[in-house]
Formats: sequence, structure tokens, C-alpha cells
Amino acid sequence: MGLLDLGLEGRTVIVTGGAGAIGRAVAEGFAEAGARVAVVDIAAERTAAVAAELGPEHAGFAADLRDIPSLDPLVGRISETLGPVDVLVNIAGIIKRTDNLFTVTEADWDAQHDINLKALFFLSQAVARRMVEEKRGGSIIHYTSQGWMSGGFGGSVVYNASKGGVTTITRGMARSWAPHSIRVNAVAPGLVETPMLVTPETPPESVQALIDSIPMKRLGQPADHAGATVFLASNMAAYITGATLNVSGGFLMY
Repeated sequence: MGLLDLGLEGRTVIVTGGAGAIGRAVAEGFAEAGARVAVVDIAAERTAAVAAELGPEHAGFAADLRDIPSLDPLVGRISETLGPVDVLVNIAGIIKRTDNLFTVTEADWDAQHDINLKALFFLSQAVARRMVEEKRGGSIIHYTSQGWMSGGFGGSVVYNASKGGVTTITRGMARSWAPHSIRVNAVAPGLVETPMLVTPETPPESVQALIDSIPMKRLGQPADHAGATVFLASNMAAYITGATLNVSGGFLMY
């Protein structure tokens, strides 16, 4: 292995939330690195479109990750189509902003934790179980958020509670599965220019305030996260596990 060898050529990579802004950029990064990408998202048409744009060696899988009993069969279908899974990237997530915490409902809580935390855990379990059974090892990368440390803002408290759980799960899985040569790490995006953060209704002065809060003086772009994620999955990160990689333009420093 060369010092700068990605080692991803011909590997099978699952990217959840693959039809979203960051997910799509990450899927493109893995495709460029020579991996076979399983694009997983709840939106069937967009999932198929992203996979088709990546090329014929890739495939889209429409799935509702909240359906926990369906996750192991999903991993089975992906393995049959593209080969045994080497890398799982958990990007799928939702946010329901509620500025007044007194108005948060149980449904708001469950919606965010079911996809951001529960689905992530059980999909990782399904993938890791096969890695252990096949004695293959592999890499799992979770997407958390800068809010795991800051607590969040603008009504994102419940969302960031789920992301704090993701960071903790990352460390726990890393310790539990290291003996099986499964590395588990996380990426923590900062303020990224996606529909989750900025909508057509967002006032320009609010966008500028976000930009002013970032030392690098720009919002993150989806493509900013592709390199970080591919690195963590690659041979270059072979001795990295349990880490949370901060990709926030300096918004969060630790």
C-alpha cells in the first residue's frame, strides 16, 4: 500500500441521503475514487437519477430507513447488486426547527431521532454484522453536526440532541468493532449552503449574519465534505477510528 493510496477502487460504498445536496457530492467523490456507489434515499426518482448520473456501475435504492426490519434486507440487495459492502456513510437526516422549546411536540422529537439516530444505529448494525461474518472489516462514517458541541441555535436543539447521540454512538461503535477491523468515524459539518439551512424565504441579512460568524467568511458547500469523507473511508485513514472530523470553516474549533 502506498502512503497516498485511497484503496477504494472496486469497493462497495453505501451513501444514505444520497439524493440530497451533501449526499450527492459525497457519492460523486466515491465514484471518482473508483468505488461502486449504492445511492440510498427515500425519494425514488431522485435516487435513481443520481445513480444514473454516476454511471452504470452504480445503483440507486429507494428506502425508508425508519423501517428498521427492512434494513438488513436492504443491505442484502445492495450486496447482491454491487458486491459486499466495504463502506457505509450515514448522511440521511432531517431537522424540524422550533424556536420555542415549549412548542416542541413528541412527534417533532420522534421524527428527528427516528431517522437521525435510530435508523443510523440499526443500519450500521446490519452492515457491521455482515462485515464481521465475512471477516472483511470496513469503514463506517456517520454525519453529525457542529451542534453536537454547541447545542445548536435557531430552533435546532432537538436536532442537535440527536447529533450528540450520533457522536457518542460513533465512539462506542469504534471501540466495540475495532477488534473486527471496522473503523467508525464521524464528519461534523458546520453551516452548509443547503435547503436545510438556507431557503428562498431566508432574509439576505440572516444569510450574511451566518457568513459573518464563520472565520473563513463563506458558507460551506456540499463538495467541501466529499474529500473529508472519502479520506476517512480510505487506506490513508487506516489508523483513525472514533474520530469526529470538524468541517466547518472554523465555525467550531476543538
